[in-house]
Amino acid sequence: MTKGRNAAISLASVAVFVFLWHVGGRLELFSPLLLPPPGEIVDSAAEMLTEGYRQLPLWHHVAVSMGRVFGAFIPAVLIGVPMGLAMGLFPVLRAIMDPFVQFFRPLPKLALIPLVILWLGIGEVSKVFLIFISALLTILVGCAAAAGGTDQGRLRLGRALGATDRQLLRYIVFPGALPEIFTAVRLAVGVGWTTLIAAEMVAADTGIGWMVLNAGSYMRTDIVMLGIILLGLTGYILDMVIVALQKVVVPWDGKS
Repeated sequence: MTKGRNAAISLASVAVFVFLWHVGGRLELFSPLLLPPPGEIVDSAAEMLTEGYRQLPLWHHVAVSMGRVFGAFIPAVLIGVPMGLAMGLFPVLRAIMDPFVQFFRPLPKLALIPLVILWLGIGEVSKVFLIFISALLTILVGCAAAAGGTDQGRLRLGRALGATDRQLLRYIVFPGALPEIFTAVRLAVGVGWTTLIAAEMVAADTGIGWMVLNAGSYMRTDIVMLGIILLGLTGYILDMVIVALQKVVVPWDGKS
């Protein structure tokens, strides 16, 4: 009942915001060039669905961006989760890797673009790499913290019962860390999705991020706003999918 009420409140708040935005546009409280009204953005979306943007359909730009994000995110999870858990379990490994992780994690990824172009060229690999490194660093930090926060009492009990290191990892460390691993993955999706804009600055001619940057150079703020809405909605949907998956995979989360 509470979830349904909260969902209704959320929908109502969005509806009120869009209504006030529409009224402000109709009353010309702000310039349409600076903030196009919702109706103009809807018209631009309908136009792009039929005619596309720069001779390419809208779905193609969305698909290209999704391909880049998933192409980076999947290997980031496959590499980052076990490596992050290892960092949390083995202090020596964490001491070796932590300075590099903490140095590169807050570094703006825009600063890496010149080096990435020199190392990997201007093709798809460089774009995927920028997203990959952003997601990987976030996953490493989250998984290391999750493994390092394992209940020591449970570990001592497991050892007292004769459990091997592999059994401790499989039955105590990993299940206990799963909720925080999912949290790290959710954060990584958000970070990787925001890095998409930087990645699509590297000699791109397709993608949502490129569409936003290209439209901005021509002062097409309606298309810029449409791209921002698409980026936000897609990121929100991806987050909802991960949350739903977490409820299935980690049913014990939040239960004592």
